[in-house]
Amino acid sequence: MNLKFFLEHGSEHFLPNLSVDLVIVGYDGQALKCLLLKMADRWLLPGGYIGKDESVEHAAERVLQERTGLENPHLQFLAVMGERNRRFTEEFMKYWEKIGIGWNPDTWLNARFVSLAYYSLVDIRNTFPVVQSLDEDFGWFDFDALPDMWMDHADIVTKARNHLKNDLKHEELTYRLLPEQFTMPELHQLHEAILETRLDRSRFQKKMLSTGLFERLPKRQQETPGSNPYQYTVKKGSV
Repeated sequence: MNLKFFLEHGSEHFLPNLSVDLVIVGYDGQALKCLLLKMADRWLLPGGYIGKDESVEHAAERVLQERTGLENPHLQFLAVMGERNRRFTEEFMKYWEKIGIGWNPDTWLNARFVSLAYYSLVDIRNTFPVVQSLDEDFGWFDFDALPDMWMDHADIVTKARNHLKNDLKHEELTYRLLPEQFTMPELHQLHEAILETRLDRSRFQKKMLSTGLFERLPKRQQETPGSNPYQYTVKKGSV
């Protein structure tokens, strides 16, 4: 669907007033990162609209796969964003002006949109974001250094961060942010970055091993002097 056709006839193909937004979370070894797209000189979450012949879940999976190139990526429902004035008039007006199309306030995109927000934990090393027809650029941003974003998208990112902190109390899923093989010090550092607090390393390792989720592999060979920690991977059939 080309851009002009999408702008003029999108309402014939997508559910009215409903969209999905994705908080795609990565980790670079130091800090949590969030994938954002640039449009009309501001940043926003990857998202899309729901086809009239597809489920909400499938729409979210489709958008996530299109944006990351990942097969069967992690996806979890986050929240419904439905403020009564939730529309993006200012942003779309700027975009229309930038691409040389006259602004039409009656366009389907100027309606109030309720968003179904999801979040996904990805291995940033295996993720290959792409710029699509409406985007100008993409970038990975620290959770603590978000740029100026579209209306409530920064709030969605905050919800995702808090949700992830809470999820750690019930389920171990942070390994999705790491390579297939990792060390306990790396997993420990990741948990500290998520929880924004210091964790006793010995107690943390005992807790992780007690889950029975991880399989120990040979020690990692390092070219520099120092200890060579064991590597771990998630046991097959555990996820």
